[in-house]
Amino acid sequence: MEALIPVPVVLPLLAVGLKLAIGSRLRKLQALISVGTLAVVLVVSLVLLFAADQDGPLVAHVGGWSAQIGIALVADRLSTLMLAVSSAVTLCVMIYSLSQSWADQDYKASLSIFHPAYLIMVAGVSDAFLSGDLFNLFVGFEMLLGGSYVLLTFGGTESRIRAGATYTVVGLTSSLLFLVAIAVTYGATGTVSMAQLAERFAVLPEHIRLLIELMLLLVFAVKAAIFPMSAWLPDSYPTAPAPATALFAGLLTKVGVYSIIRLEALLFPWGPVSNLLMWAALLTMLVGVLGAVAQSDIKRMLSFTLVSHIGYMVFGVALFSAQGMAGAVFYVAHHITVQTSLFLVTGMIERRTGTTSLDRLGGLAKLSPVIAVLFFVPAMNLAGIPPLSGFLGKLGLIQAGVADGSPMAMTLVAGGLVTSLLTLYAVATTWNKAFWRVPPEGMVTEGGTVLETQENGDGEDPKGAPVTNGNGNGKGNEAIVTSVTLPKLMFASTAALVALALSFTVLAGPLHALSERAAEELLAREPYISAVLGGGR
Repeated sequence: MEALIPVPVVLPLLAVGLKLAIGSRLRKLQALISVGTLAVVLVVSLVLLFAADQDGPLVAHVGGWSAQIGIALVADRLSTLMLAVSSAVTLCVMIYSLSQSWADQDYKASLSIFHPAYLIMVAGVSDAFLSGDLFNLFVGFEMLLGGSYVLLTFGGTESRIRAGATYTVVGLTSSLLFLVAIAVTYGATGTVSMAQLAERFAVLPEHIRLLIELMLLLVFAVKAAIFPMSAWLPDSYPTAPAPATALFAGLLTKVGVYSIIRLEALLFPWGPVSNLLMWAALLTMLVGVLGAVAQSDIKRMLSFTLVSHIGYMVFGVALFSAQGMAGAVFYVAHHITVQTSLFLVTGMIERRTGTTSLDRLGGLAKLSPVIAVLFFVPAMNLAGIPPLSGFLGKLGLIQAGVADGSPMAMTLVAGGLVTSLLTLYAVATTWNKAFWRVPPEGMVTEGGTVLETQENGDGEDPKGAPVTNGNGNGKGNEAIVTSVTLPKLMFASTAALVALALSFTVLAGPLHALSERAAEELLAREPYISAVLGGGR
């Protein structure tokens, strides 16, 4: 079973090499490699999840070297649950991307650039989840960030290059700080193995231990977009292609949250920064949701709700209890699927109408009832409407906060309730403007095409090409003409992801029980340490 652990990391990288060797030729084979690789990774992830839940943490020592001097990949309940959920999401998004590129007839650029970068990012996410030492965790982050730089700027439009520059600067700065933190850790302990660090931090002077913890928390707070290190996200994610935006929103920030959970539970179980994390959670929830309420664009609204709901996950970690940690794990798994599906639906809205501005949308429920349903269900799930998994996840966190009983925990409970109500207001307003109200003047549906008349201006289609009225000067009354043909696989992949999120409601009992076992294993620490170090402790 241990031989399967490196597969989610190695297989996507092998697929990248094969795809680059093939080039843009053999379109069907290229698609088969991409989808087949991610399908195998999903199956392996599910097998590892079942094995880790039954037998405890599984360890693969890369190259046969022991954990003291080599790299260990560790598959425990937490890492395999995150791996399984992320693998399902990446497979659905890949199918969505393939369908979109074939419909647009730009599959050559997609297959030769987008897909290799996508698979590298998938390998980086898998490596980060499975990593058993700090430096390999850094390598995982760099792999996923390297792939994301390409995906974010794919297409080369001005807005994407500008957003990509901001994203790159933030990513490189946090990575540099991560390297400094690793160097300080190694200088203080003589190791970067997490299992060894869990033992050696216990005997370090408290001020050195606190310094290392704060440095690592700052790194992961930037990567998870925790307030006040979250300003970069709403300006970066909405500009990327729809599949990339969906994957970024669903996965990349969660790798940062996962790292915080692992860091606090395994390396720093004493909880000296509990109050700091509680304040960060509260401010992230409230500032994020207030930003969402103020938006008039669906992508930006969803980007701010993404920031806001990171606060719920930090809330669970900050409680430093098995109940709070279990709530955080459950909420991370739920949020990955819901946030990704919402961005995929938003991509279909943009393709259908040419815009995601709420000032220019209306009547979509009549124009496309399927899109309306696919947006409504995860939106209500995000808002926490009973009995959906969003409600159950928030209920678990609120119960953990009430069980804690401290004034700060009760303040977080109140903040979580306010955030949930404001999230409902934000998504309900979006639904009303985009789907329910009468379309604004100038937006006319005609024969399966959406036309928007613009006076005294240059028209521009979604790909950036001018659309004129035929008089040759590009002035006067012009129209943005957007094809409304949506490939069936785009609907199918999005519907599959919405169904996966709904399955978390149906299977909430077993999923929450698994989250509780993962939390207990995390806080016990001994199963992880013994599995990695064995007789070499």
